[in-house]
Amino acid sequence: MDAITDLNDLRLFAEVVERGSFTAAARSLDLQTSKLSRRVRALEEELGVRLLNRTSRSLSLTETGRQFHRHCLALVEESRAAKELIDRTRSEPQGTVRISCPLGLLSLGIATIVSQYVQDNPQVQVLVDATNRRVDVIEEGLDFAIRVRLPPLDDTDLAVRQLGRSTLILVASPALAAKHTAPASLASLGDWPTVSMTERNERHTWHLTDANGQSTSLIHRPRLAMDDLASLRIAVMSGVGVALLPKEFVTVDIRAGRLIHLLPDLSTPAALVHAIFPTRRGMVPAVRHLLDALVVGLGRVDGIDTAENYDAQLPRKRPVGPR
Repeated sequence: MDAITDLNDLRLFAEVVERGSFTAAARSLDLQTSKLSRRVRALEEELGVRLLNRTSRSLSLTETGRQFHRHCLALVEESRAAKELIDRTRSEPQGTVRISCPLGLLSLGIATIVSQYVQDNPQVQVLVDATNRRVDVIEEGLDFAIRVRLPPLDDTDLAVRQLGRSTLILVASPALAAKHTAPASLASLGDWPTVSMTERNERHTWHLTDANGQSTSLIHRPRLAMDDLASLRIAVMSGVGVALLPKEFVTVDIRAGRLIHLLPDLSTPAALVHAIFPTRRGMVPAVRHLLDALVVGLGRVDGIDTAENYDAQLPRKRPVGPR
């Protein structure tokens, strides 16, 4: 037999049995008695059996109705349990949160923030896909993905929340700096060895601006290129070459004297550290509170500017596609 057309009829039937009459059940369900009676009779016709014995004075279950009623009660109870689960999920952080984050950002403090969040919310499980690749939050079933991009951001049908701002600065080891004349401009770094993040086209160019907004650039051929900020930082501290690294990634090293900030008047335009997610509608507390924790936590990281309450939905101008 095919599935019952309307599962609500099972709940109506169970209510009639529990209340002992159509009148009492209709009052409980806020339905007309005649409508409730028609729904139960339609259920019997769909099943092809009689579930209730009706007289002008009494109502009783047939044997088939008694067995059917047990299954109805189980379905009603499962429905209530499912509703309670959703209510709990909406009222307090719990459940599984799936996110994606670049490797460099994890080591900059996001791993610490997420770890503390899990400790503070024992009913939440966070699954992190640590990757530098561009992910599709919808196709991959992610609650959100963290990215770093220069503004303006691409138009998209996804929701966006800014977590902070990040700039890149030029740094070198004291040992390397001791071998060269202090640079007076970006062009004067042309004789210095460099290390850099991997570029697909293998064309390495640094674009920076000064305090007045004047742009300058340097084409260079790095001695070492890799797709991992942590490894790049190690190479710089080892004296392999100059690098353009996130300010928040090297602030502590500069203060400790392990690295030197070259040309401090130059930096890249501020990039947006942001989270992208399918929609704000129906966002559960576990996800919303984790985003809040990231905003607060990243605001305490040296070198990252505070998000300043930015939270906007980007306009929809393109159909859904890979992100």
